[in-house]
Amino acid sequence: MDFTKDEAYYESLDKRTKEYKLWKEWHQSQSEGFGDTIEKVTEATGIKKAVKRAAELLGYDDCGCDARKEKLNKIFRYRKPECLEEDEFVWLSEFFDKSRTRVTVPEQERMFQIYNRVFKDQREPTPCLGCWKEVSGKMKALTQAHRE
Repeated sequence: MDFTKDEAYYESLDKRTKEYKLWKEWHQSQSEGFGDTIEKVTEATGIKKAVKRAAELLGYDDCGCDARKEKLNKIFRYRKPECLEEDEFVWLSEFFDKSRTRVTVPEQERMFQIYNRVFKDQREPTPCLGCWKEVSGKMKALTQAHRE
């Protein structure tokens, strides 16, 4: 399902709708940082359950997993991109749908403007081909993900 609308839109939906429930499930499954990833691994392997049981047997109320998870999430936060706005999505779709051998300066500036907003970065347009390929590659992947 395509979750390109902003979070406020989904939060305003009736909580009983399928669209809201699917968005909520998707939103909650996204890892905020390394702590969430560790939690997913320990849950899948059964380590988390064993640690909680051991803590109970030793008389502890809490095994400390949640506190560690939050601390790791703060230290090693994943950079989640912002959602594309509709005009940005349209511009990027049209940009990537055209076969081209050159990119104009205004096109490069627009690409970097969108990239910086979405990824909370401060990159400047540059004649460096490697930098351009990195930025345009991420934007192309993000555009394709929004289409799915």
